[in-house]
Amino acid sequence: MNNNIKNNQTDDENEIKKFSEMASEWWNPKGKFAPLHHFNPVRLEYFVNQIKKHFSIAPDKQFPFKNLSILDVGCGGGLISEPMARLGGKVTGIDASLNNINVAKFHAKEMNLEINYLDVTPEKMTKSYDVILCLEIIEHVADVDFFIKSCEKLLKKNGIIIFSTLNRTIKSFLLAIIGAEYILNWLPKGTHSYDKFLKPEEIITNAIKYNLSLNETMGFVYNIIFNEWRKSKDISVNYALSFTKN
Repeated sequence: MNNNIKNNQTDDENEIKKFSEMASEWWNPKGKFAPLHHFNPVRLEYFVNQIKKHFSIAPDKQFPFKNLSILDVGCGGGLISEPMARLGGKVTGIDASLNNINVAKFHAKEMNLEINYLDVTPEKMTKSYDVILCLEIIEHVADVDFFIKSCEKLLKKNGIIIFSTLNRTIKSFLLAIIGAEYILNWLPKGTHSYDKFLKPEEIITNAIKYNLSLNETMGFVYNIIFNEWRKSKDISVNYALSFTKN
């Protein structure tokens, strides 16, 4: 797996270039990121509930994340940063692509949202956060072990960190690459590299080394008949892992 090469950096120049070229499409629900817009509601609901549960926040509290600092790693155009800010969180979004950051800043300004967007990678940061979100980013980094280590250093004690990504299975290859990129044209060809997909145990093994304890594993499945995403025990394609810092 080439994303486990030990090079003490997380940014992969090829991945940065690829997503920089698509940056203008982030907020177009019918554009190149349309599948992510469709996927966003179910994963966002799950992440919000995980955070509320972890910090014992009342489910009906207005602005539930008011007292939380949140870091969105690999924030792209801000599709997760913005709803987190609307829930009251003090949000910082970081991305290795300056194009992505510029799009995110512009859109946040249009929405009148205060989000601290930075063109930086986690290993270059020092501030600590209550919540760290690493969503659909770990499969694009140059060094998985170093990425997890770098993110863990930014997490406060008893904080929560969530990774979501694609499993390295035949099913994910058929659905996420062959199906989504080559047959249905949901994503531009070459968006994902199968050899960079990660099995849950690979993330867990690395996370345990850096004082992170697994809270929960959750899968997400797409129902083509009802054209909707759902949470599931099936982690063979899309899944999320939440950890607490010991």
